[in-house]
Amino acid sequence: MKNRVATVIGTFFGAGYFPKAPGTAGSAAALLIYLAARPALSGWWLIVAAALLYPPAVWAAGVCEKVFQKTDPGQVVIDEVIGQAITLAVIPASAAGFGGWKLWLTGFILFRGFDMAKPFPIRRLEKLPGGYGIVTDDVLAGIYGAVVLKAAIHFGGGYFGL
Repeated sequence: MKNRVATVIGTFFGAGYFPKAPGTAGSAAALLIYLAARPALSGWWLIVAAALLYPPAVWAAGVCEKVFQKTDPGQVVIDEVIGQAITLAVIPASAAGFGGWKLWLTGFILFRGFDMAKPFPIRRLEKLPGGYGIVTDDVLAGIYGAVVLKAAIHFGGGYFGL
C-alpha cells in the first residue's frame, strides 16, 4: 500500500508515465491545474501549496527510487509540479484569463529550461540523499524561473499585456 501511494504521488497521478519527456508532462500537468484553478490558486497560495506538497513529495520520490530501482527515476514528476508552481506564483492577478498566455508560456519555458540546464548550484542539489535530491533541485529551478519571470514582467510588462 505504501508503494502504491508513493507511486501515485511521485508520478503525479500517472503523468510521469508519459512515454516522451515525462518531466515536461509533469510541468504541463502543473500548468493545467494552475490555469483551471486561477485566480484562487495563485501568488502566495501556490507557494503555500508547494511548501505543503514538499514533504510528501520528498517521501514519495524516495520510495519511488526503490520501487523503480533507479536513482531519480524519470517517472517521478512531482518535483516538476512543485518547481513549476513556484515559477508560476509570480504571475500577477491582472494576467487572469487567457490574455495571460504569454506569461504562462514564458513561465513554463523558463522552469523547464532551468530544470534541464541545471545551472549552479542546482546540479549539486541533485546529490542530496533520496527524495531530497530529486525534489530540491526542482525547487531551486522554480525559484530561478520565478526570479527571471518577475524581472521580465517588471521590465517587459507591456509585451505581456500588463
